[in-house]
Amino acid sequence: MIDSRAVVSGDAQIGNNVHIGPFAIIEGNTVIGDNCQIRSHAVIASGTTLGRNVRVHSSAVIGTEPQDLKFKDTPTTVVIGDDTVIREFATVNRGTEASGTTLVGKNTLIMTYCHVAHDCIVGNNVVMSNATQLGGHVEIEDWVTLGGVTKVHQFCKVGAHVMVGADVKVVKDVPPFILLGKNPPVIEGVNKIGLKRRGFSSEDISAIDGFYDILLRQGLNTTDGIKKALEADLAKNPYNRQAIDFIESSNRGIHR
Repeated sequence: MIDSRAVVSGDAQIGNNVHIGPFAIIEGNTVIGDNCQIRSHAVIASGTTLGRNVRVHSSAVIGTEPQDLKFKDTPTTVVIGDDTVIREFATVNRGTEASGTTLVGKNTLIMTYCHVAHDCIVGNNVVMSNATQLGGHVEIEDWVTLGGVTKVHQFCKVGAHVMVGADVKVVKDVPPFILLGKNPPVIEGVNKIGLKRRGFSSEDISAIDGFYDILLRQGLNTTDGIKKALEADLAKNPYNRQAIDFIESSNRGIHR
């Protein structure tokens, strides 16, 4: 169902059972998956692909050029996964020559006034609360919750199952499974409630807490903390191994 007042390019690929509201704009070289809803005044710009069951609310803008002075109008893309919801006035820019694309995963909620900059990778089941801002090349892993007005500096990475408090300025990488709060930001503990809700066992949560106890609460630097955790066999737990791999691959260093 396409409202007669919408502007839809003949080069757009529109799936089955798609609803497009009044004054929405769908440019050419776009793909709109089955069962999508594009509300009034939304803009789906050239280079955008929406998966199935995506909802784009009024006045959201998806796929416009990156806000990068080096950008030379190269044909790049934005890909939005199935079942994702993008609320009013949110913006998602397409990629630059660096990666070619901006990716948003499945079942992710991007709330009102959020911004996803060029070349970002946002995982599955992510919640970006109102007015959260991601700089260019940011990576947000699966099951992350970002509190309202969170700012994530370009090139930072936020690990899986992290909860970031409201109005936090993230300037380093955030390792998996933790709570990050305050300004300047500090790790306040393990995201135990979030992990329980997602089916983590008490044994796994205890092992994760034991790893971060050594890493953060015993006066050790990161290298020595990981070494001590390895000596204590905590790396045998797969989630701790995931955290260690994340930390050791960090280019910006981690919040502590």
